Amino acid sequence: SDMNNVRLLLKSPRFMIGLVVLLAILAFIFIYPLIDPGDPMEMLSLSFEKPGTVTYTGKTLVLGSDNFGRDAMLELVYGTRTSLFVGLIGGSVTAVIGLVVGLAAGYMGGKVDSFLTAITNMFIVIPSFIILILISMSLETQSSVTTAVIIGFTGWPWLARAVRGQTASLRNREHVNIARITGYSTPRIIFTEILPYLASYVVMAMILAVASSILQEASLAMLGLGPRNTVSLGTLMNWAMMFTAPAIGAWWTFVPSALVISLITFSMYLMNSGMDEIFNPKIRS
Repeated sequence: SDMNNVRLLLKSPRFMIGLVVLLAILAFIFIYPLIDPGDPMEMLSLSFEKPGTVTYTGKTLVLGSDNFGRDAMLELVYGTRTSLFVGLIGGSVTAVIGLVVGLAAGYMGGKVDSFLTAITNMFIVIPSFIILILISMSLETQSSVTTAVIIGFTGWPWLARAVRGQTASLRNREHVNIARITGYSTPRIIFTEILPYLASYVVMAMILAVASSILQEASLAMLGLGPRNTVSLGTLMNWAMMFTAPAIGAWWTFVPSALVISLITFSMYLMNSGMDEIFNPKIRS
């Protein structure tokens, strides 16, 4: 049935558009540095040079320069890399915690369930963005990895809650009962009898978690709380705001990064909704 699902996905216009947009962005950010192997942090020109300006060294600034006189195109490429990297790590942390908590609560039930559900609800009640801001402010030396892990650590409750529901409904299925009577260990039952039924759901959740981590990082960075030692799409927008680029009309310093964030998250939401259509029988019927 997996091959059949893949075939269905390839026929889903939403999924395919999302995938193509995402792959195009990935291709761009990995191929561009080969064509232009510059350093995004290098100051090459005066500040806010227009796109197409040629520097004194003879380099064409495809997207102009920012407030520091740095190549805006290179910054965009490296910024996108950082944002995707943060998204992947944040999304993975969210997925792992959400899965472990949800599977344990849903399968074990009883006291374990009550305890884990209480913790999940506590996290749901406290706005995760406020936790994010507080942790980010208290950790001075921020790397993009730290930021990503913090984002992942605040983002798991919705997934845990959903996985718990799905697991609880699978717990008393015949094949699970047979495995239990046969004397399989709990982890083995969860891995072999329950997870396979949640596989497509987990992939969908992971895509959403990555998209949401990218948006969270951008929001943090725009507040000036992002990773200090790297360029991300959010830090680019933060610099543009701090140095009043919009007032000067230097659109090339913030419009492209806003656009790339929108494109990445939009492509992921499209992929997710394409998968939802295929894997979610409620919608299909």
